[in-house]
Amino acid sequence: MKPGCNVASLIERYFTERLMRQRNVSANTIASYRDTFRLLFMFAQARLRKAPSALTLDELDAPFISAFLTDLETKRGVGVTTRNLRLTAIRSFFRFVSFEEPAHSALIQRVLAIPSKRHDKRQVHFLTRPEIEAILAAPDRTMWLGRRDHTLLLLAAQTGLRLSELVGLDRDAIHLGAGAHVRCVGKGRKERATPLTRYAQTAIQAWLNEPSRRGANALFPNQHGGRLSADSVQSLLAKHVQVASKRCPSLASKRVSPHVLRHSAAMELLQAGVDCSVIALWLGHESIETTQTYLHAHIALKEAALAKLEPYKHCKRLRFRPKDHLLDFLEAL
Repeated sequence: MKPGCNVASLIERYFTERLMRQRNVSANTIASYRDTFRLLFMFAQARLRKAPSALTLDELDAPFISAFLTDLETKRGVGVTTRNLRLTAIRSFFRFVSFEEPAHSALIQRVLAIPSKRHDKRQVHFLTRPEIEAILAAPDRTMWLGRRDHTLLLLAAQTGLRLSELVGLDRDAIHLGAGAHVRCVGKGRKERATPLTRYAQTAIQAWLNEPSRRGANALFPNQHGGRLSADSVQSLLAKHVQVASKRCPSLASKRVSPHVLRHSAAMELLQAGVDCSVIALWLGHESIETTQTYLHAHIALKEAALAKLEPYKHCKRLRFRPKDHLLDFLEAL
């Protein structure tokens, strides 16, 4: 193994050459990977008493990386999903290093062999049609803010756009008339077009006819003409859900976020009989496996499938009785 290989120069080349120039990854990916290595080097500084710029590659071996991941979970309290995301960034870096520094292949392979943790996948939460309609009716449309909020929430619930996609929309992203749709740039800089219902077209056309605030280019600006932040959208949604819960009490027990509106849009499509592959394109999913989580959450579809099955004929239940002590042990686990 070649000793003394400096990590700082590798990290600089990894970000500038590999991620930015060769792969042209999104700003969100850069930020996520940057945060991972910032945490890793802070951990190294505390554990090794060494400045990050002085670290060598042989100090970032598999036991050290594993200790860092454990520290994230125990000291920082991150969940398994976040822990696995940090590991993904580290693996990406070490795959790059495998080409740059092949002399360290044994160390690199041991780091790449660190497994991701399995975890329970949470069931997606979504709203019913009456709950969505109650939220859409909550904003006071006699005021500019109420009309903005109503149109924003309507677009979110109908298209299933991500929060980052919603706040990033400009006025020219809307195309009305024949083949009306909204065009956005999603994860991985993938551009997609999502069709609009006639009701959404009418609402958005009325919104576009409103005088622009200080020449704002954003489709949904704040009162000063600037772009809404993600926190602002979360806040306005929470305010309208609180009002809507008086009309629709079931909302009071639900945690409603912009992402729940996205899930709700997917569920409406699924209930209408739209194929999962089409829903994946609609939502901008990288893999159809992501979309299939909605199938697991939709109990009505499962009940409909169950109703089509022939019932089992009556038969006597027999309890399994192991005949061997080892089988007995396994059965008792």
